[in-house]
Formats: sequence, C-alpha cells, structure tokens
Amino acid sequence: MANKMNGSEPITAAWLAEGQSSQRDMLESLQALKAQSITPFTIIASHRHDRPEIFEFADTVFREPYKAATSKEISINPAPAERWQFVLEQAKKNHVKVLLTGRNSRDYEAHRDLFTQAGIRLLTGATSVTALETIDDKFAFMQHCLAHNIPVATAWRFDTTAELEALLAKHSQQRLCVKPVTGIFAQGFWRLDAGFDSDCQYDSFEHLYFTDSKKISTEQFVNAYANSQMVHKRPIPMLLMPYLSGREYSIDVVCEYGEVLAAVTRYKEGKIQHIGYDKAVMEVVTALIKAFNCDGIVSVQTKQNDEGQHCVLEINSRPSGGIGYTAHSGIDLTQIGFGYWLGLTDKPKLSDSIEHITPCQIRSIVTSVKVETDV
Repeated sequence: MANKMNGSEPITAAWLAEGQSSQRDMLESLQALKAQSITPFTIIASHRHDRPEIFEFADTVFREPYKAATSKEISINPAPAERWQFVLEQAKKNHVKVLLTGRNSRDYEAHRDLFTQAGIRLLTGATSVTALETIDDKFAFMQHCLAHNIPVATAWRFDTTAELEALLAKHSQQRLCVKPVTGIFAQGFWRLDAGFDSDCQYDSFEHLYFTDSKKISTEQFVNAYANSQMVHKRPIPMLLMPYLSGREYSIDVVCEYGEVLAAVTRYKEGKIQHIGYDKAVMEVVTALIKAFNCDGIVSVQTKQNDEGQHCVLEINSRPSGGIGYTAHSGIDLTQIGFGYWLGLTDKPKLSDSIEHITPCQIRSIVTSVKVETDV
C-alpha cells in the first residue's frame, strides 16, 4: 500500500539498490536529510543478500530478486522476475522518484525509457549502456580519454604471454605495472620491478608476505601468468602500464548529464585521508565527466606522473566506498545530490559547494553491528 501524507498526494521515495561498499553510509545520510526536510519522503533499500546492517537505515527494504519476506520486508510474493523488472514494479508501487542503481547499472540502463516513463529519475552513473561499457573497459576508457584530449594513464593491452613478452621488450626501460582490463578494488593490480635497474629487483616472497605492497618480480609474474590454469580456462585481458609515482586522488562527484554539480577531492597518506577541493585535479575531472556524460554520483581516480601532471586512472560509475567521508568536509554529497533530485532543493552549483568545503583530515575506523538471523 502506498504511503499517504494526510490523505493527500502519496509520499515520494528514494531507492538505493545494491551497491559495492557505500550503501549503508548513504542511507544514513539520507535519514539525516529526511530529518531536516520539511517535505517527507520514504527511504528504500534493496540487496540480493539479507543485510540487516544496511537495512537498519531504510524505511522499506527488498531483496534482489525478491524472496520470502523477513520481519521488516514488505509481505508480497511476486512471480520470479529479473532484477530490473522487480525493482521497476516495486518502484512504481512505492512512488519512487529517484533510483540509484549501484552495482548493476547496465541492466537498468538498458531499460532507461521504462523508468523515465514511470517518472523515475534513474541514476546509473551515465546515460547509455555504451558509456557504461566504455567506463568498465579500462583500455576502451583510455582510448576515449585520448580522443577527448584528457590526460590519462597510458596502457597496452595483452591477451597472451607472447603479447606480454613483446610489450615488456618494448617498454621495459621504465617502471611498469599490470592490471585487468575490467575489475574493481585493485584486484589483479601488481607493480613490476624495473629490469634495467639492478637496485630495483623485487623479492617476490617478501611481497607475498607483505601483500599490501602489490609488487612482484617481472620474471615471476610472467611465469605465473603463462602457467595459470585459471587464465587458460578463462582468459583475462590485461593491461601493461607505466607506473605513475605521484600522489593518487579519489574524487567523489555529484553530476548531471556531464555537468559537475558538486565534488570533494581526497588523497591518502598512510592511514590519514586528506579531504578538500583541489582545483588542479578538478580541471581534469570536470572535462572527464563531460566527455562521458556522467550522471548521478560517481567516483574518479587520478594519479600524478613524474612531472606532477594529474592523469586519470578510471571512473567508477557508482559512489565510492568513501562517499561518507565527504560529510566531514562541510558538505555531504549524498544529501546534495538527493536533495536536488527529490525536489527538496534547487539545482546545486559547483561554485557554491566549493565555498562550503573546509579541508580536513580523517581516519577511517572499523566498527561492528550485531546481526540478528531469522529462525
């Protein structure tokens, strides 16, 4: 049954579908926004797993795809459906005005017209399946950046050991690294030793022991790749790249059809995150968001080369795991974005948000919540 406000118009809703690692923090921000708002709205969350630590910050929750309801879930039992179909059906019933799709953006984006027809503002990170595919394919992403004169980390693709060895022979007089064409959370990323420098030979056992360093000797990486049963059974396109030695930035961005509405930059030194607004980084990010017509809340990674130039590493077409950190800066990007898309505030201006950012340093901590299981 739809929520009503004093018997008048139905209360609209914001829906956060399953995300990667920021769904809980964003829902908490939305609850704070709701508490401050004169206009009421409902907060909906969904996930494929039972995640009570996420669901505790939602007013209504669903499972993706839906199955038997738990204590807080709505008691309906629809016929089996694809994820996007189920979400669309329930979004219509619950008067959803804004839907942030999280980790399954391409499935939703392929049916954008149906969501638009239902009056739902769909936020997938871009506005076409092609754009999302280009963002996810790091080699295609690099080519698109180059075509738009955006400084980007150079990369050479390899699909076989022979191709890798040929690339190493050509580019081995510089520091190099490897990573998959597609992937998240630095999965598959390794720094290779510089074979031309006898003082820079990596001890691979040391780096197996201290895994966070993400280093391996070039010879041992080639051997592991050449003899991998996993790679033989399921080929994994990889990239060989120059290793950029400068500072790495993560930039959280609220954007609409290629326009940056608000953004916060951060970089990490040890365990400390430095949060603020770096104009030099944002010059690159603003052009990048426009080139890919990004739409929603996305995150961008850049890194400086040896000359200090900011080069783009990637766009994540979804909020970063650190989106909640922005609340310490004086602005909360989740609230800025959803306040606008829900019609609670005027369209944000980047210049206005910049004025409210106070640079700060934060340390993230690990906490815990008690998980109640259904009997």
